[in-house]
Amino acid sequence: MKALMVYISVHHGNTEKVARAMAKILDADLVQVKQVDAIMLEQYDLIGFGSGIYFGKHHESLLDFVDKLPVVKNKKAFIFSTSGLRKIPFVHDFDKPLRKKLQRKGFDIMGEFSCRGLDTYRATKLVGGVNKGRPNAEDLKQAEDFARDLKNSGDSYLNQILLSN
Repeated sequence: MKALMVYISVHHGNTEKVARAMAKILDADLVQVKQVDAIMLEQYDLIGFGSGIYFGKHHESLLDFVDKLPVVKNKKAFIFSTSGLRKIPFVHDFDKPLRKKLQRKGFDIMGEFSCRGLDTYRATKLVGGVNKGRPNAEDLKQAEDFARDLKNSGDSYLNQILLSN
């Protein structure tokens, strides 16, 4: 299974740390969103899309990139993010806008991963930010475990396709 990680990491490198941890497990290529194009995605079976969270959603450049993608078939994707706030289902569903866009483009979403990251937005900057030291070793281990699960489920999925043909 050939994997690609498309991401943007703007302020503190939080998302890049997570992307690198996952890429190591998936043996994935890492590409920042400004350096990728739709044609490049054709050669990959699994594509991760990630960024920090800004005002409750992924970075605008990532969302814009997905908007410009053509409809795809038989493409697996996953979503990842870092945020100053903890993701709480039904309260802070950060991934929802990106998930909906990817699904409209035909991607099969394999999973979502989110962890806390250093946040120095507005007033939090006065005290040095929130979530200092995050993502930490435990967060990165969880990212690796998530990637390992993706890899195992992706391998199972590809084997099912091969056996049915």
